[in-house]
Amino acid sequence: MCRGFSLIVTAALLAAAGPGFAQTWGGRFDGWTTAVIAGDWRDSGGQPIEAFDNARRDVTRGLLAAGLPRDSLVDFSLRPDAAEPVTVAEVLGEVAETASRATRGCLLYFTSHGSPEGMVFGPDATLAPADMANLVRQWCGTRPTVVIVSACYSGVFVNALAAPNRMVLTAASRERTSFGCGAEETYPWFDGCVIETLPTATDFLALAAGTRACVARKEQEAGVAVPSEPQMFLGAEMQLRAPTLRFQRPPA
Repeated sequence: MCRGFSLIVTAALLAAAGPGFAQTWGGRFDGWTTAVIAGDWRDSGGQPIEAFDNARRDVTRGLLAAGLPRDSLVDFSLRPDAAEPVTVAEVLGEVAETASRATRGCLLYFTSHGSPEGMVFGPDATLAPADMANLVRQWCGTRPTVVIVSACYSGVFVNALAAPNRMVLTAASRERTSFGCGAEETYPWFDGCVIETLPTATDFLALAAGTRACVARKEQEAGVAVPSEPQMFLGAEMQLRAPTLRFQRPPA
């Protein structure tokens, strides 16, 4: 009875407000900073590949379709052989500038090679867990923050990034590799699963669950003996907030 009445009132308000209101009413991510960064462009032998850039491009598309705003989204590739290469300093500066304007929340997505020491971040740098934690603190402060790290051994970032206002999702545990970073792959497997899951995920929790299930399925089908074991951390504040951060979908 009450639920039906609520739906009737909501429909009446939307009709009275007109189509413009319907387009903006669900903007849960207005004022969020989003950064998608491909930190490497090579396979394990040092040869150029497209998998990380493909992931950067299509993760960005999926996030825009889910309602993350274009005007506060930046995406970068740190490959030096790009037509217009960017430096690490330029990338960090652009993210910082965007985060200074869009202050309601943060979504940070990294895809790269990783090691137990950290993540490859450009031609000559490794981004260690403590360094990433400092960047996330500077950019995002206490605002709600989601950090997704797609790399081997990316579980090493979980403890450093853990905070009440954060959700952290990684492609592997701190002792495990992830898969799909070769020249024959379109995306690293974890990134491919994020891209596959985004169109139907209702929120970040559903995205995490669907991505982890997809990774497990791919690894089982491929006969992987030592699975990657993607990790998730959910801070106390985000436990309450995450279910309200529902992705937008275009009208049917």
